[in-house]
Amino acid sequence: MQKDFFYITLWLIGAVKWCNVVLSGEIMFLGENHHNLDAKGRMIVPAKFREELGQLFIITKGLDKCICIYPLETWKNVEDKLKAIAYTDKNNRMFHRFLIGSACECEPDSQGRFLIPQTLRTYANISKEVVSVGLTDRIEVWSKEDWEDYNQGISIDGELEEKLSVLGI
Repeated sequence: MQKDFFYITLWLIGAVKWCNVVLSGEIMFLGENHHNLDAKGRMIVPAKFREELGQLFIITKGLDKCICIYPLETWKNVEDKLKAIAYTDKNNRMFHRFLIGSACECEPDSQGRFLIPQTLRTYANISKEVVSVGLTDRIEVWSKEDWEDYNQGISIDGELEEKLSVLGI
């Protein structure tokens, strides 16, 4: 009985937190999903991401050789931040070209699939197997091999622990 109460309490706490996110209008992508691209280079949007992503979204190059997917509203915030940095700085211009120059609008079909342009697939080393990772306000898409390699190199060391503790995590 106490065990059931404990699990119900945990579930309710999670539900309340999720409701607060939904009611605040914040977009929330979480978790890891494994997919295969079809022969045309299309990826299916995970069902749990479709509603938050909407019928029109932006895909572009991401850091660490992945592709980023942004809901339109989030992308507009990214654009606003990029407009605020000085375009006269060479590094800022390079980042504008990197992020905005490779961006394209996508609209999923009735089955939730969208085409990843060949240039982005080449950039991210994506051919068949992919992993999509929800990161609160965006989704990253990785080649399965690169995602596994990336995760092999992750360790929680002193520097990362310190950064997390500053955030109270």
